[in-house]
Amino acid sequence: MKTMIKISVGLVTATLLMTGCVGDTNAKSSSKTEVVQTISEESLGLRKTDLYSEDATVSTKTEYRTAQATTSSRIQRAFQDAPPMVPHDTTGMLPIKIGDNQCTGCHMPEIATAMGATPIPVSHFTDFRPKHKMVDGVFAKAVDNLKNEVSIKQNEQLQGARYNCSQCHAPQSQGNLLVENTFQPEYTSADGAEKSSWSGTKLTESLDTVIGGPSYVTEEDLDNSESKAGVLEGAAH
Repeated sequence: MKTMIKISVGLVTATLLMTGCVGDTNAKSSSKTEVVQTISEESLGLRKTDLYSEDATVSTKTEYRTAQATTSSRIQRAFQDAPPMVPHDTTGMLPIKIGDNQCTGCHMPEIATAMGATPIPVSHFTDFRPKHKMVDGVFAKAVDNLKNEVSIKQNEQLQGARYNCSQCHAPQSQGNLLVENTFQPEYTSADGAEKSSWSGTKLTESLDTVIGGPSYVTEEDLDNSESKAGVLEGAAH
């Protein structure tokens, strides 16, 4: 009898709970308000046109400088030692080819001043590539990387790695920016906006990491240079 009473009470309680949930859901549904669009989809992006059609979408025209070489004004460098931008018209000058580099007609150091052009810096006449070779069928490195050795040789010829000027130097578009650039450079030299400081001892700055200088290489490292396994914090591994 007691069991029957408990079962009856449980059924009544469950029924009341279910009725309350349904009633609560109905109440919430009836209290919903209609969402009204207050911001148009066209205003969300940068282009401000219909997002579902490209018919009326026209990109901002790219306008490069039209001043002829030797008549243009220099563009301030973006940061210290940044490759200078091309301030003049490049029609007919690109692409640069192995037998056709019109940039050298004005920018070679011996004539740049007379042409009113920026002279090609000494770094572009410097070979930074070690000349490795094979000795009796075995690859022999020209420098010791552990000692941070470098191979730097200044030549009179423009280096092949620097021949493709447009790889680093590019014309500057004068079009209106959709997002304004607020970057402000801080130059490390007084004339950093107009001139590169990467010459002379600057070419090997911070490369003196062997014993005797501001070293990051220890005597133990040098003693262990021929080890096939190496060491880690003094312990063999």
